[in-house]
Order: sequence, then C-alpha cells, then structure tokens
Amino acid sequence: MYFPSSLQRFEPKRMVFSTWVDHLPFAYDLVEAISPKMVVELGVYNGLSFFTFCQAMVEHDVDGVAYAIDCWEGDAHTEGYDDSIYNDVATYARDHYRGIAYLMRTYFNDALAHFSDGSVDLLHIDGLHTYEAVKEDFTNWYPKVRPGGIILFHDVMARIKDFGAWKFFDELLQTEPEIFRFNHGFGLGVLRKPGGADTNNQLLDLLFSGNEEEHQKLRQLYVHAAHFLEARRQATKFKAMVANKKAKGGQGKSTEQVNDGGG
Repeated sequence: MYFPSSLQRFEPKRMVFSTWVDHLPFAYDLVEAISPKMVVELGVYNGLSFFTFCQAMVEHDVDGVAYAIDCWEGDAHTEGYDDSIYNDVATYARDHYRGIAYLMRTYFNDALAHFSDGSVDLLHIDGLHTYEAVKEDFTNWYPKVRPGGIILFHDVMARIKDFGAWKFFDELLQTEPEIFRFNHGFGLGVLRKPGGADTNNQLLDLLFSGNEEEHQKLRQLYVHAAHFLEARRQATKFKAMVANKKAKGGQGKSTEQVNDGGG
C-alpha cells in the first residue's frame, strides 16, 4: 500500500493563490522520492510550487539547492505586474530558505549558461504556456537535466486561450518511454529522462512502471490528497476564527462588568 508523507505530516507553510495548489502533495512526495541535489523552476510568479519544493527539501533532509528563474515582469498570460510580487518572493526566500533558495531574475535562455549539462535533478517548466514557448523551454533545458532526472510540466490539461502545454505534452506521450499525466486541476505532466541508475522507490515505480489500473488509483489518490489538504486548511482557519471570536467575546464581557461596577 502506498501511503505518502504528504498525507501524514505535510502542512504547506506558504499559501498564495495559484492553480498549482492541486499538486502540492505530489510535489512534496516527489522531492522525498528523488532527493534532488538541484531543483530548477522556470516561471515562479508568487512561488507556491517553488517553496513547496524547498519545504520538502528541508523536511526530508535533502542536501540540495533550488533555483527560481523568472523575469518577474509578467507575460501574455499573467499580464504585467509590478515589483511587489518579486519583492515578496525574495523576502520569503531570505526569511525561510536562506542557503537553499536562490532567485535568478532573468530570462530562461539567459540563465542556461549558469548550469552544466546533466546537473539538474528536478526541472519544473511553468513559464509562458504557448506551444512554441513550452517546446523551446523543454528543448533548451533538456540537456541540463541528468539522466534519470525528472521534468514537470504544469497546465497540461488547460485548453484555454492560446495555451499549448497540453499539445506539446500529448506529443511527448507518444515518444517518451517514462511519462505520466495527472489530469486534475489544470494538469501536471511528469517525465523521467532516460538513463541513470535504477531506482527502488514506490512512487517512481507507480508513475513509470505501474499498469493502467495502478495509474488510475494514483491519480485518484492525489485528487483526494489535494482535497484533504484544502479541507484541513479550512478547518484550521475556522478554528482560529472561532478562537478569535471567543477571545474578543471574553474581553467584551470583562469590560462590561467593569463598567457596571464603576456606575
């Protein structure tokens, strides 16, 4: 039976609005599974997925570093925004993941020269989502990923506007031997680059060696894991709200009693 860490003890430390929220449990478990020495994320925005990788590295005692690459100026899909997003991400990285998280405010292609071929264990592609942009990011960064390394593609089920990640990933499904797709949310594609040492990990085996029935159960598990995470978060907020109301109610009663006595 597969009972991942995300269902046992994962509580996201950073929660901001993002469609990536549907895949946080998987990201947490994937880091545990592969213990990446180097993580690279292309397209960071407010950092929900990036800081989940970082949190997982800390909580699973992974001795590695994570690079967040983004121009933080927006694109055709996010539209433009000011420096407040970058400043918030930079502050959070400095306050919570100093020595692990490194921000590179630059364009993806300009960052290529800073990474050696075969050096990246986990690459997350989540920049501009047109077909051409996703294909370019994959083609340019693929040599940087080590044999056996993992590449994630966000929004592979999003068929809106001129999004084309789904189309490019559909092409990869026809050619890549080790590839998997989560269909919930806006979709998440998982590809393992051929080569590297054999792994003996339950999650990786289910992703790339399981049969269709096992694949379907794995998809269902992470749908439920996302719902469970959200339900627990809402319950925590509700408890805090109730406690706050009780505290304010108690203060109000004490004040009223003092006033009555003084009158």
